[in-house]
Amino acid sequence: MKQLKLYNTMSRLLEDFEPMDPKHVKMYVCGPTVYSLQHIGNMRAAYVGDMIFRSLKYLGYDVTFVRNYTDVGHLVSDEDEGEDKMEKGSKKEGLTPLQLADKYIKQYESDTKHLGNEEPSVKVRATETIKEIIDMIQTLYDKGYAYITDEAVYFDTQKYIDDKEKKGFTAYNKLNRQKLEDNISGAGHGSAETEKKKHLHDFALWIFQYGEHISHAQHWPSPFKTEQNPEGDGFPGWHIECSAMSKKFLGDKIDIHVGGIEHIPTHHTNEIAQSEAANGESPFSKYWLHLEHLLVDGGKMSKSNGTGFAIKDLEAKGYSALDLRYFFLCAHYRSQQNFTWDALDASSRGLKKLKHRIRNILKDDDTNNEGKNKSKLDAKTNIENYKKQFDEYISNDFNTSGALSTVWDILNDDNISRKEQRDLILSFDDVLGLQFKNLSVEKFDELEDMEEYINKVKIKVEERNIFRKEKNFKKADEYRDEINKLLKETNFVLHDYPDGRSAIVPKQ
Repeated sequence: MKQLKLYNTMSRLLEDFEPMDPKHVKMYVCGPTVYSLQHIGNMRAAYVGDMIFRSLKYLGYDVTFVRNYTDVGHLVSDEDEGEDKMEKGSKKEGLTPLQLADKYIKQYESDTKHLGNEEPSVKVRATETIKEIIDMIQTLYDKGYAYITDEAVYFDTQKYIDDKEKKGFTAYNKLNRQKLEDNISGAGHGSAETEKKKHLHDFALWIFQYGEHISHAQHWPSPFKTEQNPEGDGFPGWHIECSAMSKKFLGDKIDIHVGGIEHIPTHHTNEIAQSEAANGESPFSKYWLHLEHLLVDGGKMSKSNGTGFAIKDLEAKGYSALDLRYFFLCAHYRSQQNFTWDALDASSRGLKKLKHRIRNILKDDDTNNEGKNKSKLDAKTNIENYKKQFDEYISNDFNTSGALSTVWDILNDDNISRKEQRDLILSFDDVLGLQFKNLSVEKFDELEDMEEYINKVKIKVEERNIFRKEKNFKKADEYRDEINKLLKETNFVLHDYPDGRSAIVPKQ
């Protein structure tokens, strides 16, 4: 096995990967807060978790991959202030928090499937782990790391800081490398929100039904009772959820924790502190991997500015989610990537060209197309070199653009047979996730013919959309049946979205 090297945010160094168990990797990936449609920046995070999962398996590791859904407790400020995002989304859409979570988890899983993602080993909602969350808070309280106010149960960061040396804990700010005052919620503002805390940088573990949260729709009884709240009625803070879910499925310590760079200053810093304090183990995670932001036209992605594009927006313009995956593969996960429609169009054309080349080698008879200019021994050497090259790229902190270039090198090598090209590329696609195994070669010999055919079918889809908008469902059903017949021998299907729109999308 090639030595895998990972860039560890904790050390700011490229390190040799040495899991606790040489063959088994425990990995936790921060999933979405499911209060709204996830934009393509969130999809980049989903892709990165999947790409790392695929790469580890390709390199020979057995991986337990846990991904969470935050469906309670994530306040709009990412701190201990403001409205719960699920609560806000529920009011906006007129749904209960459970209905809202169900709706957007279903959409997220549809989008990630279209993106070519594999299923994690475990998918878990925060609301499914309330008992474990309460148990962890109780442990922190019993150990002296938590205290109760009439607003919330808070984590005592000063107690953690005081104990870190004698108990071997990670320094509180070692991950974010900020001065302590930079972590303070409302530092310099003297907000009333901080008056109940012992220290300004303490954070909520359990938020009571109290004050602005008195009408919170999701709440549970707890052993943390106050005079104002004798049942301890409340809901968990955002940070404690990940610690409890990770502990439940992966144990006290893990190998890899993955998330966005926005989680470094507060969320992951607090997650480390509470996990190590509760579990008595340090480090909580041996390797911290963080992906950079996806920009749009050089700026921050924003729904309010009309740049919070979702998968459905790409599909409405004729692109597929796999076009987006190819776009993601062309950049390193730790680099900022700039999304533009021109860039996506270039990626779409690149993927189409790649599929066209691969379709040609998939349809050739295995007995034909032996290498033209070299002996079988030379061909074997080439094959081994390509495997080594691909492995080196993946083992160097998941260099996907380099790995993708290896596929093109293989396709341009006339000295190995089509069968050898095919076997190599299909094995590499276990990492790339571009679904080359699903390419159809039966009906369309030329990609351009297929594109022209699909474009004609899209006209009928648009006509059907008009009938659906006019509520002429009889005519819309007739068009649906006709479109499905036209798509039967292709790699595409007709997909109806909840908002009433239809589009042609790749088969999964």
